[in-house]
Amino acid sequence: MSALARQPRSQENPLEDTIAELLAQLGEDPEREGLIDTPRRAAGALRTMTEGYGMSAREVVGDALFACDSPGLVTVRDMSFYSTCEHHLLPFFGRAHIGYLPAGKVIGISKLPRLVDLFAHRFQLQERLTQQIAEAVMEVTGARGAAVVMSARHLCVEMRGVAKTESVTVTSCALGEMNEDGARAEFLGLLGGLGRGIDA
Repeated sequence: MSALARQPRSQENPLEDTIAELLAQLGEDPEREGLIDTPRRAAGALRTMTEGYGMSAREVVGDALFACDSPGLVTVRDMSFYSTCEHHLLPFFGRAHIGYLPAGKVIGISKLPRLVDLFAHRFQLQERLTQQIAEAVMEVTGARGAAVVMSARHLCVEMRGVAKTESVTVTSCALGEMNEDGARAEFLGLLGGLGRGIDA
């Protein structure tokens, strides 16, 4: 055991101390060789997985908004995401697809995946995550409408309970003019197969 490992974690790293206690509650010895650094590593992973609490949508987008006269639908699809189910603290992951109707401004394309990650990196429900992304696109761009479709596999379904390893959950949210039949149909038509790519 290293000198560092023998030092108490709780004074400066209460999250690490909590994880060590969790391991002990589950019947493990957090001081054994294979687990001695696990509280530190797990704490770092948890902080990364929940870093979305520390920023707002406007901060993520910054000044990446550009004047554009085109009113046509903008769609970015097949953005991979990873999030954590708030009910069991297990991952769910898949693809996010975003479409919006500009109202004089478009968002830098690289900022849409960052918006997805902003909300995915929190403890989440997929239904709420989908709505939050759509609302954020409307808020930061002033779009006439926005829509989001997300398809995901949930490890709380696959690893426990019903253990259905092939199930995919699909959620959608359409706001503003994207709720109109024509715009919604165009968006969904551009997506093709919603389950595409989530096994990768």
